Amino acid sequence: MPVAVNSHGGFNSYWPMPVPRHGRLTLENRAPATATVYYQISYEIDVDVADAGYLHCQFRRSNPLAAGSVHPILDTVPGAGKYVGTYLAWGVNRPGWWGEGEVKFYLDGDQEFPTICGTGTEDYFGGAWNFDVPGQGYTAYTTPFLGLHQILRPDGLYRSQQRFGMYRWHLADPIHFQRDLRVDIQALGWTSRGRYQPLHDDIASTAVFYLDRPSAPRPPLPSADALEVGEPT
Repeated sequence: MPVAVNSHGGFNSYWPMPVPRHGRLTLENRAPATATVYYQISYEIDVDVADAGYLHCQFRRSNPLAAGSVHPILDTVPGAGKYVGTYLAWGVNRPGWWGEGEVKFYLDGDQEFPTICGTGTEDYFGGAWNFDVPGQGYTAYTTPFLGLHQILRPDGLYRSQQRFGMYRWHLADPIHFQRDLRVDIQALGWTSRGRYQPLHDDIASTAVFYLDRPSAPRPPLPSADALEVGEPT
């Protein structure tokens, strides 16, 4: 399992981070107060990582998602590599089901039509039928490779302002690309008479991938205020 978030601030990442020659890790405190941090790093030396690729992550947030648009999980990155993981945080801004949108992978020059296209948000994260277990409503689950681990229900099933956390690790099924890669997700729900409803939800994501070069273009990280979720304390 590449990520484990445990009680009382235990954040653990086990993604391999090959470094052919040298590297530096930094941790930035964007809060106004001083933070005390304990950390531990495990590493090996004298290991051949020439063909392993460099670990990259890209964070994106659409708050709210603009009308008629899709949420970019990964902006186009040039190069060869493999896509290995998605984390998605979804804040619902209207009542009803919200997860009909497809996750799409545009590989190696794809333009209008992606090489890989999913069948719905809950399917990509290993769920089914709206994550709605009869008699229980939204039901959380966790597995080594995928899950719906967080459900915040302020007002009950299918109410506005609910929040969900989902992950999918492509460890057994990495998505390989040779020239470039772009990933996005639609925000679609249901409206009356079974029609699709484009949504204007609060969507945040982190994409994890390996690339054949140490740097890749990415948008700047939003300000601390723009990253805030929920009520201020």
